[in-house]
Amino acid sequence: MRVRKSILIGLLLVLKSVVFSQQEVPKSLNVLVDQWHIDAANANFTSYFSAVTDQFVFLGTAPGERWEKGAFESFCKPYFDKGKAWDFKPSERFWMFSADKKTAWFDENLATWMGGCRGSGVCELVNGDWKISYYNLTVLIENEKIEQFIKLRNP
Repeated sequence: MRVRKSILIGLLLVLKSVVFSQQEVPKSLNVLVDQWHIDAANANFTSYFSAVTDQFVFLGTAPGERWEKGAFESFCKPYFDKGKAWDFKPSERFWMFSADKKTAWFDENLATWMGGCRGSGVCELVNGDWKISYYNLTVLIENEKIEQFIKLRNP
């Protein structure tokens, strides 16, 4: 009986901490990341890049894609100038925070032209405003398809 009670109390504490941590997410963080995705879909170059820090890094899906802010701006500009960059639709996002609450990191599920993807990122509190300092886009591949994927990459 004591074991069941201990397990129940443990589960309630875990549930409480998950609910509590999700309630603590400042609305401005989700608005920031959601708007950032919208700005890409609408090719709003200025707004898209004003949402990131000067030290921003974007990891793309191709092996050599590690973009620091200036290089990423140069890469993106022609796409944004054409009126459409990319349209990623987040469906689920999870947040965690540093002890001082000045750094937040997240992972999110995305619907994209590539199918299901996952993004993960880091946001920093800069002069009272949240900014994105890092983003990593990953294409999802089911475990049972990984051997086929490896063969595609290494013919």
